[in-house]
Amino acid sequence: MADISALEKHPCPACGAQAVWNPAKQMLVCPFCGTASPFKRDETTGAIEELDLAKALRELPDDERGWQAEKRTVQCQSCKAVSVFDPQRVGQNCDFCGSPALVDYKEIKAPIRPRSLLPFTVTDSGVREQIRKWYASKWLAPDALKNKALVDRLHGVYIPYWTFDAQVVCPWTAEAGHYYYTTETYREGGQTRTRQVRHVRWEPAAGEVRHFFDDEPVPGTQGVAQRLLKQVEPFPTNELKPYDTAYLSGFVVEHYQIVLFDAAQKSQESMTAQVYQMCAAQIPGDTFRNLQIHPVFSGQTFKHILVPVWLLTYTFGAKVYQVVVNGVTGRMAGDYPKSWWKIALLVIVAIIAFFVIATITSDK
Repeated sequence: MADISALEKHPCPACGAQAVWNPAKQMLVCPFCGTASPFKRDETTGAIEELDLAKALRELPDDERGWQAEKRTVQCQSCKAVSVFDPQRVGQNCDFCGSPALVDYKEIKAPIRPRSLLPFTVTDSGVREQIRKWYASKWLAPDALKNKALVDRLHGVYIPYWTFDAQVVCPWTAEAGHYYYTTETYREGGQTRTRQVRHVRWEPAAGEVRHFFDDEPVPGTQGVAQRLLKQVEPFPTNELKPYDTAYLSGFVVEHYQIVLFDAAQKSQESMTAQVYQMCAAQIPGDTFRNLQIHPVFSGQTFKHILVPVWLLTYTFGAKVYQVVVNGVTGRMAGDYPKSWWKIALLVIVAIIAFFVIATITSDK
């Protein structure tokens, strides 16, 4: 990383040790003597604002780069996640997959600095209890899993997100289908019967959708499974705080690995898919075909933010599993191994139930 200023510390006013952010107290708390101290936000970080996307893609000024504090950047040789943390931390394992194979990462260019973040508000103790109850409810999980002290591996991590705003105007054309029915006569078992047959009358249709997208999210992480993140979204971006290193004290920060250009493309693809559904909802009638949309985007802006997640990564057998908890809302999603003999037992029970129901039905 280049163009980095001196390390910013948050010493405990009582003993001088490094204080860390405490989600429960929403203050900096010393992990050694327990002293809680409010912090004064760095006013030089500026207010939260939307940045012009087109301008940013053309040119990024130097003052938008860097973390405002000395950081060590490492890449995991197993899952390839890039983490940023205080240089005093040594000998740690990867917070995303648990691998000890961390090497200094020098290839990355100076990053776009996050201007805002969501501080942790959900405590680690609450998350541990939540995960214990979650595992206990998973009947298919192996019994050996429930006896492991997995929650001891819980980490608080700030992961990068991009958010995008855009105004869209989208003319559309389609063929609207209207159902109508005719009566059809047919013979069955030597008898004449009638039935209703559905047909479709097609008519041209056209319209226009106007919509403003606000803070459409695109994760910038590769260390956390994207499908799990989607399950714990949304992150309440209306509660964003201006970036300050005090919120990060005691936590690992993942460097974004999806760059702005790629994130902007993903965002526009997502917006276009949503606009398609909005246009489809406007089509009159009962069904449609040949929907053509022509979206025009304007006023496109973006923010680079950090969002908090509690992350549990563990290995069971030869496979790595993750549990992710939204650090603001507490919403949880995760994977867990399944016991093959429990699955087999479930299948056997289902087969027996099927034959019992089939026998009862045939006897009637």
